[in-house]
Amino acid sequence: MLLSSGDEIGPDAFDFASSGGLGSPAAQVGGSMVGRTVADVERDLIIDTLKHTFGNRTHAAKILGISIRTLRNKLNAYVQDGLSVPAPGVGEPA
Repeated sequence: MLLSSGDEIGPDAFDFASSGGLGSPAAQVGGSMVGRTVADVERDLIIDTLKHTFGNRTHAAKILGISIRTLRNKLNAYVQDGLSVPAPGVGEPA
């Protein structure tokens, strides 16, 4: 997918190396992942997906490719660690 703010798609839309490009997975999730643990990246992906689905756990699990049970277990662990998770039907941390 290419994004352009004008009426025409110019050569700059193909510059995936620039800060606004979407050429790498790190750019797609909002920044560099260097120095972050897999658990931190996974947690952020789960929380962002829940926000995207307005807290719908079933839909989020399908998008993430995990079972609803796995998602619930991870969310319970996040809550036990003192983190806020999006409430069902809301999409924002409870």
